[in-house]
Order: sequence, then structure tokens, then C-alpha cells
Amino acid sequence: MSHLHTVDPAQYRDVIGRFATGVCVVTVEGPEGPAGMTANAVTSVSLDPLLLLVCFANGARTLPLVRDQQRFGVNILAAGQDVLAARFASKTPERQKFAGVAHRLHDGVPVLDGALGWLGCDLVELVPAGDHVIAIGAVRLAEAAEGDPLVWYRGGYGEFTAIPRP
Repeated sequence: MSHLHTVDPAQYRDVIGRFATGVCVVTVEGPEGPAGMTANAVTSVSLDPLLLLVCFANGARTLPLVRDQQRFGVNILAAGQDVLAARFASKTPERQKFAGVAHRLHDGVPVLDGALGWLGCDLVELVPAGDHVIAIGAVRLAEAAEGDPLVWYRGGYGEFTAIPRP
């Protein structure tokens, strides 16, 4: 006998929306140029080996490119990059998403200028999970910058400043 109750998806979304997360743009260099999408379902998985995961909606246009290219980048957005996050979260065509966005290719991975940090990953595995696919990547490249992160909380962007440690 199960003691679990069914949770309405709207209630679930409301509750999980109270879990503040960082905001990233997942990028890939496809045959027609760079592509990317905003993601907040990004998590470190392992230090040995270095692995992280990104969750893609099944219909995400970036997913087939990652599958084909077998690699992707994760750009951690900084405070003040909410306009960039909104652009990459939109259904705008990929070429338009990158129009006017300063970026460079680093070892075949699109890296956004001004990101708080970025990671370049080789695709290890794609795992179906409901209406999403979990991509597990082996981290091959990493670079950090100074600043504060962009944060997603209860359906909106915000900023976070760490409390200094005593």
C-alpha cells in the first residue's frame, strides 16, 4: 500500500519554484552555427570522473544538435544577464538568438562573453526521464570569472550576493 499522494502538476511547479537555482545557457556548435538554450536544471554529478548533467525538454531544438555533435557547453550567467537568459529561453530561431551576442568558440564549444563561468563537456549518455532527457557530460574544459550569479526563483530572475564567511 502506497502512502504517497498524487500531487497536482501546478502545485508541484509552485513548490519546486521556491528552490532557487542558477541560470545557464547550454550551447553547441551545429552545422549551421551556434545554438543554445537557457537551462536551470544543471547539476554537478561527480568529481571522479568530472561529470555534470543538463536536463533538456524532449522538444528542445538544442537537444538533437548535442546528440549529433556529442558535446556541449554550459555558460553560467552572471547577475545582470537576465536579458540574455530570456533571449535563449525564447523560441527565436537559433541564428537570431546569437545575433549581436558576443561569444567565441573554444575548442568547438560556444562560450558567451561575460559568463560567470563555463564548462565544455563531451556527451557521455542521454537518459530519457518523463518529458525531458538527461544529458550527462564529461567535463573537459572549465573557466571561471569573478562576479555574482543570476538566479531563477519563483518564475523570475534575480541576483544573489553571498554572505561573507566569518
